[in-house]
Order: sequence, then C-alpha cells, then structure tokens
Amino acid sequence: MRIFLAGGTGVIGRALVPALRGAGHTVVATTRREDRIDGLRRLGADGVVVDALDPAALTNAVVDAGPDVVINQLTDLSGGSSGANARLRTEGSRNLANAIRAAGVRGVLAQSIAWAYEDGAGPATEDTPLDVEAAPPRSITVEGVMALEQAMSDSAPATILRYGTLYGPGAWYSRTGLHAEAARAGTWTPALAVTSFLHVDDAVAATVAALEWPVGPVNIVDDDPAETLEWAPRFAQAVGGLIEREALVGTHGGRPVSNARARELGWRPRWSSWRDGFAAL
Repeated sequence: MRIFLAGGTGVIGRALVPALRGAGHTVVATTRREDRIDGLRRLGADGVVVDALDPAALTNAVVDAGPDVVINQLTDLSGGSSGANARLRTEGSRNLANAIRAAGVRGVLAQSIAWAYEDGAGPATEDTPLDVEAAPPRSITVEGVMALEQAMSDSAPATILRYGTLYGPGAWYSRTGLHAEAARAGTWTPALAVTSFLHVDDAVAATVAALEWPVGPVNIVDDDPAETLEWAPRFAQAVGGLIEREALVGTHGGRPVSNARARELGWRPRWSSWRDGFAAL
C-alpha cells in the first residue's frame, strides 16, 4: 500500500518507517523540521515538511501523496507539555481528518492511549467508557484523546490503537528519557496508579499488523499491569537512578487494561512484561 505517515519523526514514527518498508509498503512521512528530511529518507520514506496545525498545507500534502491509508502518529511531547500534545490531538487531528476526506483516503490508523478509561475495579476493555468526568489536569489529556478518536473515525474507516505507556528507544521511559533523568537526579515522583506498559517495538509491530485489522478501538498493552509501588523502583534501578518508596504518595488512580481483543486479532507482545523490558534498558 501507499501510506501517508503523519508524525514520521516521533518515537513510534521513526521505528515505524523501516517496519512498513520492510512489509513492502511505500511511505510518505511528515516532519515539522527541514533538518529531519534526510533522516526520513535514510529510513526509506519520502519526507514532507508540514505542520499539522496548518490546515491548507496539510491538505495539500495528503492530496499530493495520494495514499491508500493514513497513519496518524502526531505527537508534541518533546517539551513535556500535556497541553501542547492535547492541542495537536485536537486541532491537528481535525485538520488531518479534513485532508483525509479531501484526498479520498480509504482507511486510517490512529495513535491513541490506553490510560484514558474511567476508573473501575476490573480490567478496562475497548467497551469501557473513557473518563469523561475527569478533573483537570487529567481532563486535558482525555478531551484531547476523545477529539482525536472522533475526528479520525469521522474521516474514513478507522482503527484506533490505544497504546499503553510507552517505554524503550526515544520514549520518556528509556535510559535517556525525562523520567530516567529525574530518577538519576532524585527528583522523580511518579503518581500512584495501575499502569499498563508497552515497548516501542511492540507498538510498531501492532501498527503494521493493524493495517489488516477491522475498524474500531484496540488496546495495545503488555500482559502485566502493575502498581507504581511495584514498577517505579525497578525502572529507577534499570536506568541508574533511585527512588524512595516514601516519595510515592498521593491519590491512587488508573486501572488494568486488557489486550484480549488484540490477541484475538493475532498480535502478541514480544515484551510480555515490563519487568523484562525494563531490565533490558
């Protein structure tokens, strides 16, 4: 297929380009920075400089590419701002949806998240409602996710990939990521929650496979959801940092997330548990 990858230089986008090329697809990938075009070309993609917040330029880029499928991997996480990322999910996804309709694209894959579900006792499935009653600052993230999923679903038949908390190359949870730096500095205070993790490599593999999946949301998480008190000390140790359990205070949140639907579709995480994945960092 001919694929338009919006967000080709993000954590997943950089690894996704060679995976898509290896599966035989042609890739047109976007970046907001001219100095990253050569990097996209080395990975095997045709690079396009475009800002998703510029609706006319984005429409022109998608129409010119003439893709069969659009993959939305747009993020704005380099500055650590949930507000900036939510804006891109909202405005950028709306602009991308208009571009998809203008280009007559036949299918969409979109990055979403698996930690926007409402609280509850059991594992969240794709049928569990999102946390529409969330209070700030969580509401900023949830509202951005809702806007993204709605825009993509309205643009073309869409498969929504609700990724778990990413770790691995380029992610915040890596040896060089924001959380590792804070852990080594002794300033890391992760919130108390149940977290479902996902290695970047498993996110990429699921995204390539999802080109053949039916429409609708699919949770992409590992098999081992865990409490912060369990996983945070292991992550800190893996990246050469330290965290005291006494620093882990606050209101507990989150819930386990089920990957049963993805397994029914044939996907299996290579890193079935963050325990092994963290140790390999």
